[in-house]
Amino acid sequence: MTPNQDTPATPSALTPEDFDAQDAVLDALREHDEEIPQWEFCEGFMAALVCTRREIQADEYWPVLLGDTFKPMQHMEFVLRWHRRWAEVVAALDAPVETMDDERTYHPEVLDTRGAILALSEDQRDADTPDLATLPSFAQVWALGFMFAVENWPDDWQPPRDADAAKMLDESLGAIVALTEDDTGTPAMSMYAEDGPPSVSQARVDDFGSAIWAVYDLRQLWKSLGPRVEQVRKAAEPGRNDPCPCGSGKKYKKCHGA
Repeated sequence: MTPNQDTPATPSALTPEDFDAQDAVLDALREHDEEIPQWEFCEGFMAALVCTRREIQADEYWPVLLGDTFKPMQHMEFVLRWHRRWAEVVAALDAPVETMDDERTYHPEVLDTRGAILALSEDQRDADTPDLATLPSFAQVWALGFMFAVENWPDDWQPPRDADAAKMLDESLGAIVALTEDDTGTPAMSMYAEDGPPSVSQARVDDFGSAIWAVYDLRQLWKSLGPRVEQVRKAAEPGRNDPCPCGSGKKYKKCHGA
């Protein structure tokens, strides 16, 4: 079952409880494989798959994302929620939106982990509370998930021959790569709570908006170009005096080259 074929045209939006359920499954898988990513990483990975020029099938991407031991049939609720979210992302990226305020705009499920820690009171913090410097920046994990998919299917992200299209691809990926870097700007606002301590710089917020529009550009770029056409290479024809490749023992000019 592939998301593009079997998900409804009007997706049922995932609720906060649904996202919590996805995290719970990933946490359980991580007990046996520490490489299992967080949901935010999965969000970015999914967005890249939606934008990839070729439709990548589920049996191809599950091992890359969750390892060879992941069995979709054993985690059907997780898979069904994945498909619902996939349909949401497709609907959002195909909607004719012009502003981030449009309710149809794609909004990835990203975390302001630093903001969540800063919002804790002194009583809520303890020796296990992580140092802010060790925590990912806002939307960083999402961007890493997106680029992880790009890097795993490099042939499907090759620049097109058209110069303008190739430039759009490069600039769009560049906007997402910018989010994979740490936010070193002066914190100006919290993306965790409206009145929370500042944890995200204004530059980071601007870069996040640019990355969202970059995803729209990537989706439209590959849709407009369509699947890659593989070039068929004709095998070299034997010389007229060479042995015929059919194995008859005759010269090519006396056999299949006649």
